[in-house]
Amino acid sequence: MIDRLVSGRRQPTTTELGPGDDAAVVRCADGRTAVSTDMLVEGRHFRLDWSTPHDVGRKAIAQNAADIEAMGARPTAFVVAFGAPAHTPAADAAELADGMWAEAGRLGAGVVGGDLVQADSWVVSVTVLGDLAGRAPVLRSGARPGATLAVSGDLGRSAAGFRLLWDRMAGFDELRRRHLVPEPPYGQGAVAADTGAQAMTDVSDGLIADLGHLAVASQVGIDVFTEGLVSDHLALVAAAAAVGEDPWSWVLGGGEDHALVAVFPAAVPDGWRVIGRVVDGPARVLVDGASWGGAPGWQSYDSGAPLR
Repeated sequence: MIDRLVSGRRQPTTTELGPGDDAAVVRCADGRTAVSTDMLVEGRHFRLDWSTPHDVGRKAIAQNAADIEAMGARPTAFVVAFGAPAHTPAADAAELADGMWAEAGRLGAGVVGGDLVQADSWVVSVTVLGDLAGRAPVLRSGARPGATLAVSGDLGRSAAGFRLLWDRMAGFDELRRRHLVPEPPYGQGAVAADTGAQAMTDVSDGLIADLGHLAVASQVGIDVFTEGLVSDHLALVAAAAAVGEDPWSWVLGGGEDHALVAVFPAAVPDGWRVIGRVVDGPARVLVDGASWGGAPGWQSYDSGAPLR
C-alpha cells in the first residue's frame, strides 16, 4: 500500500531524499526551517459523506500550508501520517494521496514521507516544513498602533458552505465547495513579509478570534472596518437569506477560510485589501469602533459517526 501511495511522484528540487528510507532529507538553504503540525479527524474536521478522499487530502495540505504562509515562509515539504480502519478501500487511500499531491503541487512542494496505520476512523496528521528564504519570520506580536490591517483571500465562505451542507441546502455549489477545500492565498505570506508586515496570522478560527490572538500577542487594539468587508458580505447574502443567517456572522466569526490577515506600517501590497487599523491597547478587537456581539470564531463540528 505504501509503495502504491508513493510511487511515481515527482519531488521538488528541495527534496534530496524522499520516501523509501528511514527519514527524508530536505534542503533548507536559509539554515532555518518553519515547522507546523495539524490533524484532521473524521467526524470532527471532515465527513466522508460530504467530502471525497481527494477533498480531504487537499484540505489537509492547504490548512497546514496556510500556517507556514502566515509566518512569511514558503511551504516546501509535507510529512503525512494516515490512520484508517482495515476495511478502507485501497483506492480511497490512493485518492487521498492524490489530493495531497495535487495541493502540494500548487505550492511547488512535495510529500516526502509519513506513516500508515490502522485506526478506528480516518485520522490525517500533517507536518509541514517551510523556507523563510532569508526573511525574518512574521510573528503575531509585532503590531503597532497606527498600522493598517489588511486581508488577502476571502472570508466567510467556509462557514457558509458548512451551514449549507448541514442544512442539506441545494445550490450555492461554490460556497459548499469552499468548506470542503479551502483556498489560501498562496504566495501572499512572502509578499507581506517582503513588504514589511509587522504581524500576520491565518484565519482558521474566525476573523475576530484570530485577530484576538494577534491583539493579545501585540498588546494592541484592533478596529475592523466593515466597509472593507463589503465584498465578502455581498457574496454571502443570498445563501444567508436561504438559511436564515446573518452574513456578518460568517464574515466575522466563520473559520477555516485560511485567508491571511496582516498589519502593515504603510501602504499594503497588491493582493491585499484594507479592513481596519491598529489602535492603542488594551488588547481587544472592535468592529467599526464597537464591541462585536456575535460569536468570535468557529468550533470544529462533532457530527457523530459520518455516514457512508
